[in-house]
Amino acid sequence: MNKFVEYIKNYTDGKKICILGFGCEGKSTYNILTKYCSPSGIAVADINKIDGLPENVKIISGEDYQKSLDNFDIVFKSPGIVLEKQPSELKCLITSETQVFFEVYREQIIGITGTKGKSTVTSLIYHILKENGRDCRLAGNIGIPVFDIAENITENTVVVCELSCHQLEYMTVSPSTAVFLNLFEEHLDHYGNMERYYNAKKNIYLHQKQHDCLLINSDILPENHDSFPQYIYDISDKNPNAEIFVQGGIVRQAYHEDYTIPVDKIKLLGVHNHYNIAVAYFITSFYVEREEFEKALCTFSPLAHRLEFVTEKNGVKYYDDSISTACATAIEAVKSVPNIKTILVGGMDRGIDYTTLVDFLMTSDINVICMETSGKRIFEMSENAENFRYVPHLEEAVKLASEITPTGASCVMSPASASYGIFKNFEERGDRFKELVNSL
Repeated sequence: MNKFVEYIKNYTDGKKICILGFGCEGKSTYNILTKYCSPSGIAVADINKIDGLPENVKIISGEDYQKSLDNFDIVFKSPGIVLEKQPSELKCLITSETQVFFEVYREQIIGITGTKGKSTVTSLIYHILKENGRDCRLAGNIGIPVFDIAENITENTVVVCELSCHQLEYMTVSPSTAVFLNLFEEHLDHYGNMERYYNAKKNIYLHQKQHDCLLINSDILPENHDSFPQYIYDISDKNPNAEIFVQGGIVRQAYHEDYTIPVDKIKLLGVHNHYNIAVAYFITSFYVEREEFEKALCTFSPLAHRLEFVTEKNGVKYYDDSISTACATAIEAVKSVPNIKTILVGGMDRGIDYTTLVDFLMTSDINVICMETSGKRIFEMSENAENFRYVPHLEEAVKLASEITPTGASCVMSPASASYGIFKNFEERGDRFKELVNSL
């Protein structure tokens, strides 16, 4: 019997189980529990209406869907659910797919978190390992619930797992190899302040053990890290004293030969991706040789909505950077897209401080088209600067961009804002942008 199956059976058999949230991960949990386990009862709780489940599954829906959690022994919380009470205030055990999966397989997991770049780094590490014949799996926040891959893992399998703050928030176990890429203002609508957001992210390394490995950005390197049990390496594209430092396409490591990124052969656009490549180079160096890394790197295609080239229309090249939800990523987009003359910014307003972005764009000669609620605030902060304009929605923004972007130049949508409330997610926003551009 697979050790995960044995563990989940022992974990849940005879217990009253509630699955809190019935999206992608909740359905994954349900499938595993009904396939292998014998709980005394299963309930599914979600604010939305739930259909199609057997009569023996208790359904709890509507505004009060969290009121009866203490009627259960174990609650599997989905990442998108915000608890109305803290776990310490509840009698039930609050857990998650990620928690249980890590309890079984932590020694085999490379976990990646950070505000930006984690999907690119996760998929790049996986690609490098897969292309070189390693037994590996891809899972986590990248869109594959960990329970979906749990049944077929062997003792030789490497799991590359993207981790969001919501997945990490209540974790009490950390992966043996942890990567903490960066930290920017994000999710403040949920956490209220940066400290609480940071504390959630820290769980990627706070529970590591002796001889585990942590690769962390120099800017967020813990001051007291000398007392930590794991091996800690810092990485930076700004601090030349970091153990891993990348600049000018060259990765410098304290104890190894420099590595020159083949910038003319790779498909990843932008200097900021050199940092992501440096991270992947360091992590995969434990598994593959330099030549193997480089060959696989050159075959890696960027993920959708991450400075993705869409098309050229009427002499203007359009790029989709819908993943951008912070000032730093929008600034990087401007620095990365060739001959950029127009940027579309704005979306849901989550209280981010846009001063750095506004100051940067006000000193440029780029057309800045602001949209939605955060875009309106950005426009107002510009104090009617000549290169800033405001339109209500994406449709008007694309139309205006087609009118004012010079022939031979580029236009990028890099919103520096969340998509929620306007679109289902950043993928839907990016797809809509592509539709609008292709219909010009």
